[in-house]
Amino acid sequence: MKQVTDGKKCYLDLLLLADEQESMVDRYLGRGEMFIFVDGDVVVGECVVTDEGAGVCELKNIAVRPGCQRRGFGREMIEMLSGHYAGRYETMIVGTGDVPSTVGFYKKCGFEYSHRIPGFFTDNYDHPIIEDGILLCDMVCFRRPIP
Repeated sequence: MKQVTDGKKCYLDLLLLADEQESMVDRYLGRGEMFIFVDGDVVVGECVVTDEGAGVCELKNIAVRPGCQRRGFGREMIEMLSGHYAGRYETMIVGTGDVPSTVGFYKKCGFEYSHRIPGFFTDNYDHPIIEDGILLCDMVCFRRPIP
């Protein structure tokens, strides 16, 4: 995993896999720390983490290139982030759509349900967001301690 400090928008194709509206990505990309995950010479994934204060960081964006999904890269990125932020933060949070595959992924990565933000997707995006055939309305939020 390598940190990206300049040229974060070069990875817009990956960023938009996880957050499909560029104006929403722009809200956090500048203030977030971005990392890419490289397998050989190929960038297979990326993630962006922001400082939310009070010992909390937020995983704002995580994506794995479609041809590389379901091979453990996402889970490995989260584990590497946890190691990277150990001692700096106590908790990592993430918000996502209420879709069984995504919720299951975060639970497998050690996240536990925290709360729900009603209407997040319908209130903040300029078009309907559909994931796995499900129209997203509320954001579900999870938290995970950082050892």
